Amino acid sequence: KLTVIARGLAHPWSVALLPEGGFLVTERVGTLRRIAADGSVSAPLAGVPAVSARGQGGLLDVALAPDFAQSRRIYLSYAEPGENGLSGTSAAYATLGDTGLQDVTVFYRQEPKVNTENHYGSRFAFDGHGHVFISQGERTLKMMAQELDKLQGKLVRLNLDGSVPEDNPFVGQAGARPEIWSYGHRNSQGLAIDPRTGKLWEVEHGPRGGDEVNLPEPGRNYGWPIITHGIDYSGQPIAEAVGKEKEGMEQPHYVFEVSPALSGLAFYVGHPGKPWNDSLFIGSMAQRSLIRLQLDGDKVVGEERLLQDLGERIRDVRAAADGNLYLVTDEDDGKLLKLVPPQG
Repeated sequence: KLTVIARGLAHPWSVALLPEGGFLVTERVGTLRRIAADGSVSAPLAGVPAVSARGQGGLLDVALAPDFAQSRRIYLSYAEPGENGLSGTSAAYATLGDTGLQDVTVFYRQEPKVNTENHYGSRFAFDGHGHVFISQGERTLKMMAQELDKLQGKLVRLNLDGSVPEDNPFVGQAGARPEIWSYGHRNSQGLAIDPRTGKLWEVEHGPRGGDEVNLPEPGRNYGWPIITHGIDYSGQPIAEAVGKEKEGMEQPHYVFEVSPALSGLAFYVGHPGKPWNDSLFIGSMAQRSLIRLQLDGDKVVGEERLLQDLGERIRDVRAAADGNLYLVTDEDDGKLLKLVPPQG
């Protein structure tokens, strides 16, 4: 059962579920709004950092700190404008007040800033051990994803205050950024921790074909653009690619040969006896649907497409403790939706 909670949102990108009820939703143009359970939408909250909303840029992910109930701290990722038209993925935390944000602190900046307007990423995931992961794209500068002295095309892992954990894989390695957890990523817009195992899962856009689901391991190279299961949008091979595999580079955990354009993802677990228990849900933009992957442990054993009749680009999906799913659709008239799963 699908119901519309709110509509008229300007390309919403992310939704966070507030423990007291209601939601925070980012709009890519640079606004953060609070939406009440009854669907009433607040004015834009004050204090949001300035964003570069050109191309695929703008205000991206919003996530609640693990201790949000006490600290009221939220995390935002966004395309930060720089000098001379340059931009980069940045991340900030702030304290959520009634009408705006206080104590806004930018704790991460993708370096170097570049002049392209696409492939910013970007999602957060918290591992429960004092770390935050931030996914990022390679800004369409493909080979940057392989260059360890740059942060494009990397998954980074930081302490919650933005400092670098001492056990990150490239700490102390000359010519490598210590923030990096894994590399060779094209454009990752989905990140989540499996509550059953604590493992990190990531989804990323392939080019034409080759969208990937990965379980990123520290220090590993996920291959883009040297290996890919996709081709260029022109129909030609990716110029930099040597094929689908290469020694020293990881294969996707699961791959879509036809690109759904994967975005936000959420685990649906802890509901024994329910038809959708042990599923991974992923928003699809190109195929305008919600993808359900049935899991057996880490193994994907089934694939289902939902909400195809909706005909809207599903940018984010979150699972609530009550067993319902919440989605946002990335449209001019964007919606916040509630999906009640089948009960038996």
